[in-house]
Amino acid sequence: MASSILQDLHWRGLVADMANREELERLLAPGAPPVTLYVGFDPTADSLHLGHLIGLLILRRFQIAGHRPIAVAGGATGMIGDPSGKSAERNLLSPEILEANISGIQGQLGRLLDFESKTNPALLLNNADWVRPISVLDFLRDIGKHFSVNAMMAKDSVRSRMEGTSGISFTEFSYSLLQAYDFLHLYNAHGCILQAGGADQWGNITAGIDLIRRKHDVTACGLTTPLLTKTDGTKFGKTEGGAVWLSAAKTSVYRFYQFLIQVEDSQVIQLLKLFTFLPQEDVAALEAQHLATPERRDAHKKLAFELTTLVHGESATADAIRASEILFGGSLDGITEAQFNEVIAEVPNVTLSRSLLGQPEGALVDVLIAAKLSPSKGQARKDIEAGGVYVNNVRATDVKLIVGAEHLLFGQFVLLRKGKRNYALVKFEA
Repeated sequence: MASSILQDLHWRGLVADMANREELERLLAPGAPPVTLYVGFDPTADSLHLGHLIGLLILRRFQIAGHRPIAVAGGATGMIGDPSGKSAERNLLSPEILEANISGIQGQLGRLLDFESKTNPALLLNNADWVRPISVLDFLRDIGKHFSVNAMMAKDSVRSRMEGTSGISFTEFSYSLLQAYDFLHLYNAHGCILQAGGADQWGNITAGIDLIRRKHDVTACGLTTPLLTKTDGTKFGKTEGGAVWLSAAKTSVYRFYQFLIQVEDSQVIQLLKLFTFLPQEDVAALEAQHLATPERRDAHKKLAFELTTLVHGESATADAIRASEILFGGSLDGITEAQFNEVIAEVPNVTLSRSLLGQPEGALVDVLIAAKLSPSKGQARKDIEAGGVYVNNVRATDVKLIVGAEHLLFGQFVLLRKGKRNYALVKFEA
């Protein structure tokens, strides 16, 4: 039932701060009627990333608890750019790019929320729909007059930029007014009384709360979640290659799964609380297993399975797990083409002519050189003789082996490995 949602959020470490705490506790008390809440997502890219998931899962948690969630795609606010957490001015996006980005993230928002529920269906809205029709004069008269410039300049996101070398433009300075107007509109149109967001959104959230109070003498509420970082202080969900995206086109399902498998031991239990819907007793059992036998990585595997399944579905997760097994030396027996495609995306590849198959020029030693796994024929022979070369994850023992049609996977591929983790894919084409 909806009554336990706040207690659950506290246990999971999902509460950084609450605006109008007593009112929020009253609204979420046992037996209280459901509330409507929203979280906004500015379309700065054509996909959300792992860092957005906490906010999106907050909406899902509230919906499961019986409340009504609203996900807002920032078609209007995205044209301005939120200065929160930024040390320099954002590059403004064109309307065409924004539309493409919104289209990309709408599907991701939609996969994690239930829009067909008969009791509390989620809403997916675009704030451009209510911001575009209002004129500049109407906005300044009806909204701007309720804001003190002194108070706006005192906000951390503004003050830090003004104290820096780049300053802040009037455009970004005005961002909090637009987000406040979102909250007011959603209160008026949908009875939305709660806004949630990351801890860096505190100033924007309280601006909306103040606006609703001034306009309607109503106490709206805010809930912020902690900003998640690794133990070295860097943002969680970032890698050397950039963000971990929810789009499989930008971050493959395999890489998404592997990122989670490889999270720091000291954080895995915290991440299970933040990113999964496992009950307390299950997390406690995983924590006990993790402390007793950390080498088994049971908690890591559960985190990776639960979150990858949530974002990409069971079938894609199974493919990622199978690809992981293969890339750690597992058998290719029974592999599907979809699973093999996950492998292909992760290893260097080279294309050779099909005419080499079964011919002396297709000798394994030559193919190893072409695949850049061995620098010379002599070294290739030594690698094979030492038992360190694998063809389709089967150890090669014959230095005179010639790659033939019988070695092809799905009619065109040969997977080579030298040592434990040095892979190369050879594609034979006409």
